[in-house]
Amino acid sequence: MKILVCGGAGFIGSNFVRQRLGTTDDEVVVLDKLTYAGRRESLRDVETDPRFSFIHGAIEDPDAVAQAIAGVQAVVNFAAETHVDRSIAEPDAFVRTHALGTYVLLEAARAHGVRYVQVSTDEVYGSIEQGSFTESSPLDPSSPYSATKAGADLLVASYQRTFGLETLICRGSNNYGPYQYPEKLIPLMVLNALAGDRLPVYGDGRNVRNWLFVEDFASGIAHVLAHGLPGETYNVGGPDESDNISVVRRIIELCGADESLIDYVSDRPGHDRRYSLGSEKVAALGWRAQTRFDDGIERTVSWYRDNGWWWEPIRSGAYREYYAKQYGTALLQ
Repeated sequence: MKILVCGGAGFIGSNFVRQRLGTTDDEVVVLDKLTYAGRRESLRDVETDPRFSFIHGAIEDPDAVAQAIAGVQAVVNFAAETHVDRSIAEPDAFVRTHALGTYVLLEAARAHGVRYVQVSTDEVYGSIEQGSFTESSPLDPSSPYSATKAGADLLVASYQRTFGLETLICRGSNNYGPYQYPEKLIPLMVLNALAGDRLPVYGDGRNVRNWLFVEDFASGIAHVLAHGLPGETYNVGGPDESDNISVVRRIIELCGADESLIDYVSDRPGHDRRYSLGSEKVAALGWRAQTRFDDGIERTVSWYRDNGWWWEPIRSGAYREYYAKQYGTALLQ
């Protein structure tokens, strides 16, 4: 099979590409516009594979998509603006990528008659106090990020119902692991703890997330691509839940830092209290998460400790300006 992976230089996309090339004989074409969080460095170890090719372009550009989709049998769309905080400050980029970009991809997939997988998020369901979301739970997004992702999901579903396009939607819970840009909770806390910087925690730190190691999500998406029923949505959730402050304290322990670094900051607007995904539907296809959080967080901290070549250029650039604006304080190192 030849697969087009949109957003393949990002966090989840690059892990999917690496896994695909390592476990199958597939050819992989990556289309990525290389925003701040889409980095060629994340694909460094696969660039010499003869089955890998890269196209620099945006999914909202019909010409770039037409070039990338030629000859493929499937499209997996990871391309997204992903950080809720940035969607609050600059929602226009999220509308362009999630709404217009998804539309352009769907039109190209329809023209070429290829299987299409939309990578989505548990945040489209909003917050849940007890129990877990199922695929039939109503969509109730809280932020411009999750609202535009929900809109993209609905657009994907409409192309299956209206045009008969073979579409699938995968909604993942909170991913963590190697190659994640350090605006997200876990890499932010790991790098700050290693550097001795303050650890900014929103509100009381009791927001609960359903943590999923990125390699497990990549395998879940691959499983849905191979075995999912057209027109269906599949929740792909992690095996463990934890509140943010417990995650931060575990990171402090693994990094040999001190809890005095914790800095409780003003909560962000519309901050969902708890996410939880029920994954029974994808489990019926034969998929299970393999990585428990205790093991995954140890592997993640070790990866960031050992791979400064990847993250050091980030912390020395525009990220520092973003951080100072977001948290009202400068990084020490």
